[in-house]
Amino acid sequence: MSDTPSATVIGAGLAGCEAAWQLARRGIIVHLVDMKPERFSPAHRFAGFAELVCSNSFRSVRLENAAGLLKEEMRRLNSLIMHCADRTRLPAGGALAVDRELFSTAVTEQLTQHPLLRIVPECVDTIPRDGTVIVATGPLTDSGLFADIRRRLDIETLHFYDAAAPIVSAESIDQKIVFRQSRYGRGGDDYLNCPMNKVEYEEFWLALTRAERVELPDFDREIVFEGCMPIETMASRGKDTIRFGPLKPVGLIDPRTGREPYACVQLRQDNRAGSLYNLVGFQTRLRFGEQRRVFRLIPGLENAEFLRYGVMHRNTFLPSPEVLNSDYSTRINERLFFAGQITGVEGYVESAASGLLAGWQAAGQVLGFAQDERLKCLPSDRTVIGAMARYISDPTVRHFQPMNANFGLVRPLSEQIRKKERRAQALATRSLQEIDQLVSRCAF
Repeated sequence: MSDTPSATVIGAGLAGCEAAWQLARRGIIVHLVDMKPERFSPAHRFAGFAELVCSNSFRSVRLENAAGLLKEEMRRLNSLIMHCADRTRLPAGGALAVDRELFSTAVTEQLTQHPLLRIVPECVDTIPRDGTVIVATGPLTDSGLFADIRRRLDIETLHFYDAAAPIVSAESIDQKIVFRQSRYGRGGDDYLNCPMNKVEYEEFWLALTRAERVELPDFDREIVFEGCMPIETMASRGKDTIRFGPLKPVGLIDPRTGREPYACVQLRQDNRAGSLYNLVGFQTRLRFGEQRRVFRLIPGLENAEFLRYGVMHRNTFLPSPEVLNSDYSTRINERLFFAGQITGVEGYVESAASGLLAGWQAAGQVLGFAQDERLKCLPSDRTVIGAMARYISDPTVRHFQPMNANFGLVRPLSEQIRKKERRAQALATRSLQEIDQLVSRCAF
């Protein structure tokens, strides 16, 4: 085994686990370094790898949606994260949601049982100077490593704040008020819906906008990623803002009235046993007592038992267009890679996808592109996974901010298709054809 090539992956979140898997499955010894169980970040509580924090949903499964297409691209590229997500899936209508604990356990078992994986439980303050290294320490990177990254890349790291939604016990939800239904009837009746009339909504909105918030350290003003905005911040932008956002009632019919509610809060199952539900879109930084008071104004949650309150934490990300290449390697050192949300991809699936691509490309670098040109395959921006990599590495991007997968990043079709759904279908067909060709012709 001493002659077997090796690499180091720092961080066992979704990106790090995916990167480690992609390296190991190509015959490379991987030293997977993670601070657990010695230390936990403010947002983590499981001892296992690939812990989900903000939500238990991987979003849409439809190929006509960029996130859904990205998941299918990853499945065809032999993604560990997608394999484990599919194994631990929960009912969630048109979305892929998982049991958090089972998902983490599945990923951890796959990695710890692999003969080429070496798990190293320790905190890292400096990036190794030798060998091939993938840094996938996530959006909570801090202390010594945070400073070392800044020194190595000669940058001022950007940061913003992210928020997680509260979770309530299923038995504390008033089943006489809530009703089961998915929006527009897509999928099964997988969501619990808390309908509001106008009076109830206005009372809730007023309490929400006046509730006491946790003050953010280090900042005089709030910096929030738009895709994960606290519910109270959104509400403060206007009386109807959340009614056209997380509380939109469209596509839902209250069986008690036979009509669409004025507003509606959706709850999504959070574990396989169905004993936990999270409030969809309710990321928050309200104080815990205020969360209990305000969210119990929601019909059906008057006696809600909060098993986890929403929390707010700092996220960090690189000015990636200045420092990264489209294979997630750094411009100063082709043997140093970054992956995950620290690169500016936003979301579980996107984070894992960046780890997949970084691991794949790092493996080619370790094994030697010169010896086998088949290793030097890189998906183009006709695919979602390739388009994201090009976005985060595009030096023409100004005011760089984290980005979810979306079709706006993908190269447009050569032909004009007016109907949005047909255009999305054509984009998906083109993307999956390229992915299949990559798998068949590259050393994958």
